[in-house]
Amino acid sequence: MDRIPPTRLSRLLTGWSKGGAGALPQLLAEALRELAERGDVAPGTVLPSQRALATALGVGRSTVTAAYGLLEAAGWLESRQGSGSRLRGSGGVGEPATEGRLASFGTRDDGIDLSSGALDGLPMVASAAGSLTARDLSTALTDDGYLPYGLPELREAIAGYHRAAGLPTTPEQILVTAGSQQAVWLITQGLVEPGDTVIVEDPTYRGALEALRARGARLVPLAADASHRDAAALARLAGHVRPRLVYLQPSVHNPTGRSMDEHTRRAWAAVLTEQGLYAVEDNAYAELALDHDEAPVSLASRLPPAGSATVGTLSKLFWGGLRLGWIRASTTVVRRLADIKRSVDLSCPVVEQMLAVRLLQQLPEARARRRSRLRERLTETERLLRAQGTGWRWERPAGGSALWVEMPGADAEATAQLARRAGVLIVPGPAFSAVDGFRHHLRLPFADDDGALERALPVLVDCAARSRAPR
Repeated sequence: MDRIPPTRLSRLLTGWSKGGAGALPQLLAEALRELAERGDVAPGTVLPSQRALATALGVGRSTVTAAYGLLEAAGWLESRQGSGSRLRGSGGVGEPATEGRLASFGTRDDGIDLSSGALDGLPMVASAAGSLTARDLSTALTDDGYLPYGLPELREAIAGYHRAAGLPTTPEQILVTAGSQQAVWLITQGLVEPGDTVIVEDPTYRGALEALRARGARLVPLAADASHRDAAALARLAGHVRPRLVYLQPSVHNPTGRSMDEHTRRAWAAVLTEQGLYAVEDNAYAELALDHDEAPVSLASRLPPAGSATVGTLSKLFWGGLRLGWIRASTTVVRRLADIKRSVDLSCPVVEQMLAVRLLQQLPEARARRRSRLRERLTETERLLRAQGTGWRWERPAGGSALWVEMPGADAEATAQLARRAGVLIVPGPAFSAVDGFRHHLRLPFADDDGALERALPVLVDCAARSRAPR
């Protein structure tokens, strides 16, 4: 019998309490019913205990008790002594729910949104777009525009990007994708079968967790502390579980912001090679390093030619609206993933790919601009946090646009729910964990300079304190 953890259910209940504090039981009951109607929570799923869900949502137990009672009276919930409360449904057969990750992009019309670390666009994107001429477009218009592998010029430019970073690459090893998220999804579809074991860092990118869960993979976590410091931990774990692949972020890890040093990269590469493990190296945030201008040396450069796939993107560095990423892998894997990509989109937009070719020529300027601004904002954010006197802890990141903050004693899920009701959207730590860990962590984006973070911090501090109190 499937059970849904309270942390995961709380993330599915996006925006449930917007109707007002006086009607919380009714609002919660309606939100749970909607999850059942849409099939986001499968019929027959055992809901968390009243106390556990109340803690995760930051409400009193009486609110959950009343909501469960309303659902049972309406025929949406079945309670049995000793087996818990099972949610009934209308037979919805949708894809597994995304735990609220994508929902936050559709609920950003009010309040303070700290749910995403995405950056605003660089001015050079507009300049590059303005540089495209009718002659540039007329050449492309002589063909039908369906390029499932990507624009040849862009594939060559991306291959050159990897060669410059010490990874021999041909254009035939590049598949252009609609951002890094599609790249990760294609890899899960093409290289993972339902029931396969996949080792993931804990915490890790929540989009990858969602894609792997949707594919039916068995996720086995490896502590991110160990993965960035002790390759022997990977060797021991792989010896026990025999994974289909290992998903990792060696350069600017999301959400922690850590990067592997040279010694650790070599140690990891040795273990991956010796054990014959296939590595998926997600470098989506690698270009947001805070302390250097050069592209990081890819872990794949130390692995067998057919032993890895590397994910990259232009969206993080230049602009989120530029939905272009890529996969660098063996030609065999590229062909397999291109066949899957054809079934969902015949080609990434050609004009955007032409723009990307120009932007890749401006990498040094883009890196320097981003690095300067991110370092300024990080310094200011750390000052604001210390001024609050919260006792929160964090490790200064090697890159990225967010801090991985630990709030000793506070419940992150409850903090996020309470903050949402106060008009602040924030992502709790368990969203980044394969096992719903990191119950005392938040990801705190710091890149924006519009004063939103300064306004949000007192709210978060208050909500964190309230999450400790018995309800």
